Amino acid sequence: MTIQLKVSIIMGVYNDAQTLNESIDSLLSQTYTNWELIICDDGSSDESYQISKRYEKIYSNIKVIKNDQNQGLASSLNRCLEYCKGEYIARQDADDRSLPTRLEEEVEILNQYPKFDIVSTGMRFFDENGTWGEIRPVKEPLAADFIIQSPFCHAPSMVRRKALLAVNGYDVTKKTLRVEDYNLWFRMYANGSRGRNIIEPLYEVRDDRHAINRRKYSLRIKEAYVRFTGYRMLCLPKSSYIYILRPLIVGLLPASVYRFLRKFRYMRHEKIVAK
Repeated sequence: MTIQLKVSIIMGVYNDAQTLNESIDSLLSQTYTNWELIICDDGSSDESYQISKRYEKIYSNIKVIKNDQNQGLASSLNRCLEYCKGEYIARQDADDRSLPTRLEEEVEILNQYPKFDIVSTGMRFFDENGTWGEIRPVKEPLAADFIIQSPFCHAPSMVRRKALLAVNGYDVTKKTLRVEDYNLWFRMYANGSRGRNIIEPLYEVRDDRHAINRRKYSLRIKEAYVRFTGYRMLCLPKSSYIYILRPLIVGLLPASVYRFLRKFRYMRHEKIVAK
């Protein structure tokens, strides 16, 4: 039986009015009930803040804070951490959905295996036409699993609060912008943390044409930087450094080609490393 330790779910919101209701409702449908949701509205110009506040008025376990100006996801999540009361910290994006047993199964892993500080799950991709693919990550990532790409999906992750605070939460420098999750896993592993993945997809991530358009080349450069510093943190072999070029090469592909290759890859039902 799962011990009902409190889970604090942190969510950064920025102009997500079209999807926010669906995302929060997926948390309200969880089989695990001892959780709180901390939402940080990151200076939205749409109705996101008003939607969040309506949920806060109805549910005592939902708290909403607001940035006066857009600060970025990492800063918003760190602000959420200031209000968290749970022993476990979970993530959720404002345009995604958690399957009903997600929190329960993740808590069970952290309760049962004290040696793990990180747990995440596989993910399904969906767009305006429905579900089109999935990620099935490696079960117990080793340092070498960081070489090709991040071994943990960030959005469906849950971590021990003490382990997250031990590395001072998310890095907010511009060098890690939009790849703060990859950087976080590098830093946690370098600090002695280890993690485990639930292979089955317990999370649904929205990945449509708008998501493709947000992948600017400047973000590819930042990912290359995070790879370089991360490989050094984990003392990975010099031969692995060739993979620093991977995001730079991928970023040069036309959006149509990138989307085709991505769908071709994730439509295959294989156990592949998480991206």
